[in-house]
Amino acid sequence: MADIAKQKKQKEYQEYVKKVTPTHNLFMNMCKAFVTGGIFCVIGQGILNFCQSTGMDKDAAGSWCSLLLVLLSVLLTGFNLYWKLAKFGGAGTLVPITGFANSVASPAIEYKKEGQVFGIGCKIFTIAGPVILYGIFTSWVLGFVYWVLKLCGVV
Repeated sequence: MADIAKQKKQKEYQEYVKKVTPTHNLFMNMCKAFVTGGIFCVIGQGILNFCQSTGMDKDAAGSWCSLLLVLLSVLLTGFNLYWKLAKFGGAGTLVPITGFANSVASPAIEYKKEGQVFGIGCKIFTIAGPVILYGIFTSWVLGFVYWVLKLCGVV
């Protein structure tokens, strides 16, 4: 008897979950991400072209482009607009430099009320920290593998 009631309750729960879970159109989400990421990239290319047209060399123009894209991302995060853009564009907002800037700025803004040290200082890399950690670790492992392969004459 209890088994039947449990199965009935589980079935009702599954129906409820199916009803309240939002459905997404994968193709539309991919198109939105493509357009959003593309807009970030076009803005970056525009900054790069403008900087080069003022006489900067490629490295200086690239540095200014990176700096301005980070500034744009932090400003959008600070004015609470980045999440709206992310809600529309999904993974398209993860263009490496702007997405990373947002992942650092968001916790800093969220935890600023806890103070400079225990708020911002402790929480600023909660999202970006694992990316940095595993990125550096993976680079080290791949560099070590490359070094070993080079010693063996494979590479």
